[in-house]
Amino acid sequence: MTRRGWVLFVIMAVVWGIPYLMIKVAVEGVSVPFLVFARTAIGGLLLLPFAFRNGALRAVAVHWRPLLAFTICEMVGPWFFLTDAERTLPSSLAGLIIATVPVIGAIVVRLTGGTERLTWKRRIGLVTGLAGVAVLVSPKLGGGDAWPIVEVLLTALGYAIAPLIMARYLNDVPGLPMTAISLSTVALIYTPAAIVTWPQQRPDADVLWAIAGLGLICTALAFLVFFALIREVGPARATVFTYVNPAVAVLAGVLVLGEPLDALIVVAFGLILVGSVLATSRDVVTPEVHRGGNPLETPVG
Repeated sequence: MTRRGWVLFVIMAVVWGIPYLMIKVAVEGVSVPFLVFARTAIGGLLLLPFAFRNGALRAVAVHWRPLLAFTICEMVGPWFFLTDAERTLPSSLAGLIIATVPVIGAIVVRLTGGTERLTWKRRIGLVTGLAGVAVLVSPKLGGGDAWPIVEVLLTALGYAIAPLIMARYLNDVPGLPMTAISLSTVALIYTPAAIVTWPQQRPDADVLWAIAGLGLICTALAFLVFFALIREVGPARATVFTYVNPAVAVLAGVLVLGEPLDALIVVAFGLILVGSVLATSRDVVTPEVHRGGNPLETPVG
């Protein structure tokens, strides 16, 4: 990989590893619908000019049905659930649970008629990854802690389904205008709820900075850098950084917010990481597999 590729890789590992920290800070001062609205509105407004400039919006509009389904699974539902969960869960824990997306994605692909063989390596990966989830969330499943855990797992499920929709129905749609339209659509959907729950007074400076960071860095800039990374190293290698994101999320939560880091978290992260790598590994790429694309090659943020 080129030096430019490595720089883009590091940037992506960071900018899609810190949203959990920023969400945790921002949700302390504003409502969940307002935060989702603000993040997507900022990102959409910044990306739309680029989308208009290359004239690709018309091609995106033709695929509005699968694009709407993708938007619901990738942003509308997940960003609400994740934000709501982080009102009570540590950001590091949320980031680690989201790390199960490749494992869940492998299961979803299999259940929806995917053509890739479920080898023993992948079976071991699925079991290992799910074991990591069990180790991570089992202490939290008692009392009132269960629903936030379920919310993050629903987020991971949405993140796993969305790339499948993209690979099967949106493979030829340009990424930047598709993202711009998706973000703008989410902002419109959440506008009524954001108005109703608009902050009665100006939020604290750290909340405003977190909102700005989510919209500018973790959304608009992240997608621009991601598209540049794809052009530089290709789609398969471009998504390897998703294995680094959880570690960044944990470090950010521990160093900035003082969240706990114990042996249980370390063990769970190791199991989830190993499980994700094994569950999404490829032995031989057959023409049938290649034709359908790998729906797990789209990252989340």
